[in-house]
Amino acid sequence: MKSKFMLAALAGTALVATSALAEDVTLTVESWRNDDLTLWQDKIIPAFEAAHPGIKVKFTPSAPTEYNAVLNSKLDAGSAGDLITCRPFDASLALYEAGHLAALDDMDAMSNFSDVAKSAWQTDDGSASFCVPMASVIHGFIYNKEAFEELGLEVPATEDEFFAALEKIKEDGTYIPMAMGTNDQWEAATMGYNNIGPNYWKGEEGRKALLAGEQKLTDEQWVAPFETLAKWADYLGDGYEAQTYPDSQNLFTLGRAAIYPAGSWEISGFNTQADFEMGAFKAPVKSAGDTCYISDHTDIGIGMNASTEHPEAAKAFLTWVASPEFADIFGNALPGFFPLSNAPVELDDPLAKEFVSWRGECESTIRSTYQILSRGTPNLENETWGASAAAIKGTETPEALGAKLQSGLETWYEPQQ
Repeated sequence: MKSKFMLAALAGTALVATSALAEDVTLTVESWRNDDLTLWQDKIIPAFEAAHPGIKVKFTPSAPTEYNAVLNSKLDAGSAGDLITCRPFDASLALYEAGHLAALDDMDAMSNFSDVAKSAWQTDDGSASFCVPMASVIHGFIYNKEAFEELGLEVPATEDEFFAALEKIKEDGTYIPMAMGTNDQWEAATMGYNNIGPNYWKGEEGRKALLAGEQKLTDEQWVAPFETLAKWADYLGDGYEAQTYPDSQNLFTLGRAAIYPAGSWEISGFNTQADFEMGAFKAPVKSAGDTCYISDHTDIGIGMNASTEHPEAAKAFLTWVASPEFADIFGNALPGFFPLSNAPVELDDPLAKEFVSWRGECESTIRSTYQILSRGTPNLENETWGASAAAIKGTETPEALGAKLQSGLETWYEPQQ
C-alpha cells in the first residue's frame, strides 16, 4: 500500500510540474504611450500571440510625464516589466549603463535597421545596442485645407510665403492663424525651434558641429531660429501665453485655427477629432531652391529588462518587433509613427504619406538637444524649452537666449569649453 501511495504521490507531483511547464509565459511591457493601449490590445498583441503560442503579452503604460520616474522606481525595486519601451538617446543610455537594459547585439534581427536608426539606442561609440528601434516622428505643420481654400491660400514653401499666409489669415479674422501656446514650454522648442531650426543649422552638419565644439549656440545659425519664433507671437491668438498643449490641439481640431505647428504623432488623434480635411507642409526654407532639412526624429524603441525571468520569450518578442509584419501593423495602425526597419511599408493614411514623402525631398536630422547635450546640468533640452517660449513672448532677445544656452552648456560639456 505504501509503495502504491508513493507512486501516486510522485505521479501527482510530476503532473503538477508538467502543467506548470506548460503554462504560458507572460511578458509585461512598460511604456509611456498610454494612448496606444487599444492598438496594443487589439492589433499588436493578438498578432504576436497568434504566431507565438505559449507567450502572452501585457501592455502596462504609465502617464508620459510620469514614465521615467515610475520606471526607475520599478527597476530599483525589481518590479519592472520584462520589456522596456525606450526613449531615444540619453534616458535609455542611462538605463543601460545602470545595468537595467540588456545588450541586444547578438540578435540577428538588429541587422534589419540602419546605423542611423540604431544610433538612438547605442553607446556613444556604437559598440553596444540596447533597444530595438520602432519608429520615428517627423516635424512640420498641419493645416486646415478648407480654411486655405476659403481664403485662397497656397501652401507656403519659403518663409516669406509662410508669413504672408499668416498675415492674410489674421487680416481675414475668421481663424486664429496658428495654434500654439507657450504655457507648457516644450512645444515652443519641439514644434518651434527644432521644427524650423534644421533649415538654419543645416541639419546633421550643424548638430554634429555643435557636439564637436566647432559651432556655438551664439552662432548666427543657432540664434536666427529664435528671431523667427519671435515673429510667431503676432499670429498665435489672444492669450497664447496661458495656452496649454491640449488647448492648442482643441483649437485646431475644432476648426478655430488654420495652422498647427506639429509633429506627425498628432495624426491619429487629429483624424478622429477634426471633421475637416487636413494637409501638411514642411518647415519653410529661407529662399526658394534652398536645401530643405526635416527633423525626422528617432522617437521610440523597445528593449529587454536585464533582470527579466523570461529572456528567451522577451527576445522572441523583440525579434518580432524587428519584422516586416510589425512594421506594417504599427505604421498603419498608428499613422505618423514611421517604422525604422529596412522593410518597406505601404502607408494608407494620406497625411502620414505627406509627412514621410519629405524624406525623399529633404535631408533628415534629429532634434539638436537629444544626443549627449542633455545629460549634464543645466540640461540643454529643458533650457531650450524656456528659451524658445521666451523668444516667442519677447521677454529676452534672441542673442541673449543664445548666450544663456551657450554659457550653460560650457559649464559641463568639455568640447564647448
